[in-house]
Amino acid sequence: ENFFPGALVYFYAAMLGFAENAGIIGADGRRLGVGGYSAGGNLAAVVSLMARDRAQPKIAFQLLIYPVTDYSYDTASYRENADGYLLTKDSMVWFWNHYLRSAGDGAQPYASPLRARDLKGLPPAMVVTTEFDPLRDEGEAYAERLRQAGVPVKLKRYDGLIHGFFMMTGFFPHALQAVDEAAAEIRALKA
Repeated sequence: ENFFPGALVYFYAAMLGFAENAGIIGADGRRLGVGGYSAGGNLAAVVSLMARDRAQPKIAFQLLIYPVTDYSYDTASYRENADGYLLTKDSMVWFWNHYLRSAGDGAQPYASPLRARDLKGLPPAMVVTTEFDPLRDEGEAYAERLRQAGVPVKLKRYDGLIHGFFMMTGFFPHALQAVDEAAAEIRALKA
């Protein structure tokens, strides 16, 4: 509906509003988590960057499930998994073309968080990738960049699986395992 940074602006505003009003539902607005898969993983990673850069709201955790982290199609996983595994390179080109006004927007860290100069001070993260996914390498590269910046990060690759598996618990036995592992990471934050 809206070109970059439209969705991001709305997501950030929603996080601010939730943080300010969390007490109404008994939540702690100082311990928020963000998460999403694919494009939603991109938004979660970028809102974490924005929150750090603007010093609000306080994000306590990122759950990034096969996140889009870079406007680029030159990774090994893009070459190996361009076709045949649900998400294709052509569909990613289509998605990016409907999100960005120009290729120059794709170079912005708030579109491509992997291109951010500094990832220090971001919240702990769990990054989930799959073997047969064009986005595999950029998700794993982002996890490595977080680790290098001193951010606690857990990277979990599910071999033999495809983009989208996380929501297919009825088809993939490992999907339920992945959901359980992500939930355990979130529960650990409350400890």
